[in-house]
Amino acid sequence: MTKLADHLSIGQVAERSGVPHTALRFYEDRGLIHAERSTGNQRRYPRTVLRRIAFIRAAQRVGLSLEEISAALATLPKDHAPTKADWARLSRNWQDELDARIDALQRLRDRLTGCVGCGCLSLRMCGLYNQDDQLARFGPGARLLKPAMEGGA
Repeated sequence: MTKLADHLSIGQVAERSGVPHTALRFYEDRGLIHAERSTGNQRRYPRTVLRRIAFIRAAQRVGLSLEEISAALATLPKDHAPTKADWARLSRNWQDELDARIDALQRLRDRLTGCVGCGCLSLRMCGLYNQDDQLARFGPGARLLKPAMEGGA
């Protein structure tokens, strides 16, 4: 039986995790994962990075932002592979937020049939964008886009 390498190249991590090398570098830049450098200045990831990447991808699948994921991972040692117990503990903290998101999406789904999709963004009772027509006093059209365009142009 062959001994597994303690460290993996970026190509090996990309292949094993299914995450492109560009995303791995992005995760590293954000502090979600870390690599050591070889004498030739090549990235060498500890094998535990595979579990951290799986944790990141699973958290993204449930709709968490990278900031939320980063905050969760910050509670673990940098070289620690998250365990099932870590996931259970951290995911309990996310349940209220996820329940609120689910509730909001269900309410959106239930109101969607009332949307005519005209794009005016100033419907009298638009529950999707302009609830209770808060922007009507500014006139018709996409009122929120003008300040951004005027300031940036």
